[in-house]
Amino acid sequence: MQIFKAALFVIIFINSFGGFCQSLITGNILDSDNNTVLDYVLITNSTTKETFISNQNGSFELSKFGTYTFKKIGYIEKSVNLDSYSNHIIQLSLNPKQLNDVIINDSHIPKKLKNASASINVISLHDIERSNNINFNAVLNKTPGVFMQSGALNTNRITIRGIGSRNLFGTSKIRAYFKDIPLTNGSGETNIEDFELGTISRLEIIKGAVSSAYGAGLGGTIHLIPEQGNFGKQQINNELMVGSFGLIKNLSSLNFSTKKSSLKAIYSNTQSDGYRDNNEYDRQTFTFNSSHFISCKDELSLLTSFVNLKAFIPSSLNETNYLNNPKSAAFTWNQAKGFEESKRGIFGLSWIHDYNSKVKQSTSIFTSFRKGYEPRPFNVFSEKTNAIGVRSRLIGQSKIFNNSLIWTIGGELFKDNYKSSSFENLYQDFPSEIGSVKGNKLSDFKEKRSYYNAFFETNYDISVKTILSIGLNINETSYTLKDRFPVSENNPDQSGDFKFKTMVSPKFGISRELTKNINLFTSLSHGFSPISLEEILRPDGKINTSLKPETGWNFEVGTRGSIFQNKLQFNLSLFRLNLKNLVVSRRTEEDQYIGINAGKTQHNGIEIAIDYQLVSDKYFNVITSLNYSINDYKFKTFVDDDIDFSGNDLTGVPSNILNGIIDFNSSVGFYGNINFQYIGEIPITDSNSLYSESYSLTNLKFGFKRNLNKKLKLNLFLGLNNIFDKLYASQILINASGFGGNLPRYYYPGNPVNYYTGINLNYTI
Repeated sequence: MQIFKAALFVIIFINSFGGFCQSLITGNILDSDNNTVLDYVLITNSTTKETFISNQNGSFELSKFGTYTFKKIGYIEKSVNLDSYSNHIIQLSLNPKQLNDVIINDSHIPKKLKNASASINVISLHDIERSNNINFNAVLNKTPGVFMQSGALNTNRITIRGIGSRNLFGTSKIRAYFKDIPLTNGSGETNIEDFELGTISRLEIIKGAVSSAYGAGLGGTIHLIPEQGNFGKQQINNELMVGSFGLIKNLSSLNFSTKKSSLKAIYSNTQSDGYRDNNEYDRQTFTFNSSHFISCKDELSLLTSFVNLKAFIPSSLNETNYLNNPKSAAFTWNQAKGFEESKRGIFGLSWIHDYNSKVKQSTSIFTSFRKGYEPRPFNVFSEKTNAIGVRSRLIGQSKIFNNSLIWTIGGELFKDNYKSSSFENLYQDFPSEIGSVKGNKLSDFKEKRSYYNAFFETNYDISVKTILSIGLNINETSYTLKDRFPVSENNPDQSGDFKFKTMVSPKFGISRELTKNINLFTSLSHGFSPISLEEILRPDGKINTSLKPETGWNFEVGTRGSIFQNKLQFNLSLFRLNLKNLVVSRRTEEDQYIGINAGKTQHNGIEIAIDYQLVSDKYFNVITSLNYSINDYKFKTFVDDDIDFSGNDLTGVPSNILNGIIDFNSSVGFYGNINFQYIGEIPITDSNSLYSESYSLTNLKFGFKRNLNKKLKLNLFLGLNNIFDKLYASQILINASGFGGNLPRYYYPGNPVNYYTGINLNYTI
């Protein structure tokens, strides 16, 4: 905790030397979702019609009181009454109809999305609200190139451009951040599904290894941006939702703020009996987010999140049970009443300081913990993780040959301590209604995992229409394992140290403005994924020091922009990712795996996203959206246990994904959308002898919004998922093996037709 005390001392020390800039009417203009500064905003006095422009740091100075409008392309225009000599915080909300002009922060260098030299998708609050806020997969699967399989609310796997598809359980090789706090642990595993989707205002997804600022993410980075408080408003919001399979969810939020501080607290409780046997789910979350402008040059923000989860696990089914009895749980998991119980929390403190108009600093310190307990048919598993870290960077602006150069340089240091133990599960020795019973200890490990990222990235305006982006990331990852279980002939000492060689990952990109509304971009970048200790350990208890991390080069070219007077927005990307040192988890027993390097894969693909305003007037709006991914992912060379799979399709990834959405809203308050999703067939085995069947789902949601008075807003909604009641596999367990004469269990059945309905009340005090 010394690092936190030191940071607080520094902030208080700085604050003691300066008050607020009160000689004029001053202010800062921010993106309401991520608090990124918005530069060069048009400010108009509504009475005199005088116009002003905010500076490159989003700051402004005015001399007269009055009502002013703030306008920037990509954001909804806002009018504010400025009647005091103080520093005002103005927040602008993004306009879903102009997403290509929204300011993003993918490498900590704010820029318009359309000027980015990489494939980046912004998922807005409107996109999140198109479906229920229960499961991330309903949101992520509308993004081309991203595929989230969901066997249950607590059983998920995310892939980006095919990366991570061979991870059997959970998500790896993809990084995720909750604001500035890493959600990826020291072994490269990521878990976002436990977080409350109702606390997220926006997601920014960077596809491919193109963000040097985030380090070891071969597949890409998912940036979760929590809801910010509204400055100058006090609000209470409550949403109650009920649905199929015993679903009950309540989400309450409180917004309290002054002109210089905002605080937002959100509590949620989600319960469900689940569609399948042994499928109950109970989760409580609490999120607190605050921002404080302690002077005109300093902003302090605090983020805290806590999750308490207990979810039973039905696991996967063999083909016979999947087709004939999809509601059933796997026999052994049902007998053991297997479940997952976890408590996790994160805490982060961030400080942004403007040294001058050209250089500023952003520093975050964070800590997190997770405590898990999981009774499984083959053992009872217990784990505990504590992490701490710091992330700091400088952001600056310079001139070279009279052209703008924007740069950032910084680093991230992360350490976590991980303890895990396994025990016998004696459920078979007790009556079936008892479930799991913990027996003798089978293993006892303690790991220390750490890494650092040092990064540099810059955008240079070669000309008025061309931006060059160059980045470099240096990463070093290490593990220390201590085996605390008594050593015997059957239990060799597995203690040891492992350190990867220093990884250097460069990035080069160019963005070119073809016309005022159309940009072309291309990039070449390197990335890698760290190996987990589970993959390094061999059955004889020794650490496999010859295992190499997966590395790859990503090349892509694309275009984004708008035509037909901004009615049609489009994004198109063509990419190739060549990956080598493919790490394969070879199964040795029912619950044991070893990692080997088995070859190379090649990921070729096309991603298309189109949004078209079919009808747009003050009474009625209709927007149609189409997202399409064409995937050609192959094992370039792949030999596993003397079997040659070279040339086969990559396991666990659909051949193509299509999403079509029709979204409407009216001035009288009615709104809704219809979503059609098609998922192509998925290779289940490396030999390509078995594929899952392709399927299509149709979901819809309708609602009614009305201001009951000046302070109280009402929102009623009803949704139906899988309205044609299709049987489909919502998650696939690749290369599953049958043990004891049983058929392999490849399939997680998706939910049949189901509904949800709810009411939301928002009161402004």
